[in-house]
Amino acid sequence: MRFGIIGTNWITDRMIKAARDLPEFSIGAIYSRTEETGKAFAEKYGVAHVYTDLAEMFNSGTIDAVYIASPNSFHVEQSVLAMKHGIHVLCEKPAALSAEEYDLAVEASRTYGVLFMEAMKSTVTPTFLNVKKNLDKIGPLRRFVFHYNQYSSRYDKYKEGIIENAFKPELGNGAKTDLGVYCIAPIVHLASEPQAVLKNTHILSTGAEGQGSMILNYDGFEAIAMYSKISDSYMPSEIQGELGVIEIDRISDPKIATIKYRDGSTEDLSVEHDFDTMYYELKEFIDCANSNKLESTINTHEISRLTAKILAL
Repeated sequence: MRFGIIGTNWITDRMIKAARDLPEFSIGAIYSRTEETGKAFAEKYGVAHVYTDLAEMFNSGTIDAVYIASPNSFHVEQSVLAMKHGIHVLCEKPAALSAEEYDLAVEASRTYGVLFMEAMKSTVTPTFLNVKKNLDKIGPLRRFVFHYNQYSSRYDKYKEGIIENAFKPELGNGAKTDLGVYCIAPIVHLASEPQAVLKNTHILSTGAEGQGSMILNYDGFEAIAMYSKISDSYMPSEIQGELGVIEIDRISDPKIATIKYRDGSTEDLSVEHDFDTMYYELKEFIDCANSNKLESTINTHEISRLTAKILAL
């Protein structure tokens, strides 16, 4: 499958590195706003075709699918344009900044008969899927405590008066959309839509969220999501039940998960990851496209839409 690449940044580099283990993957074209940046990125990976016009790339016949890793605020617009040209779309998280935006992408997917999938890597990993399979072992659920707190190097520049994209709300960036989504999406995967949501936030002078938290209320239990780009945390995440606790090393990249039962025994739910985490989302996407599916059976349209709905609160 020939991919077009939108976004010449570190996450794209990681994706391409992960894709080396997928023989079906190849890069057909690179898009960049500037020809100089596009050519430099294309040269690094031996790609012949570089475009500075998206419609031209989508209409070129050089790609079958596109990986979108542009700023968050461009995701839906670029996804819809690609699908209008019959191109399958793997869009970085968050695929949309609201449920209404997400509906536009789903409508395009159905209208033009192409696959649209959010690139939420953590929820397609073997360990997370095994946690989901074994969730009932800890009895009635009482609380999720998921967090992703990572001090951003760009915050140092912010304090010096240099504002980079990470702290520009007009690009859809901020702690909740960049990091909090990694907490919210797995909650939705495991517990679906909450009955009510409480939130707390710390807004920086740019209008971007520096850190925040949300409490999602369900019937009989709650889910707490904590996220920050201005502080660190090294605690694991937890799912608490009446019979025990599932401890997860990193909710954004779950590889180690352990049940700690109330009687003192433990059970390892970890599944060895043979590849980089991004490999699993790419494989899921390619498998779905080859099966003529319009959505992933794991990162479904409904789950991604609910996640976008909560992000917009």
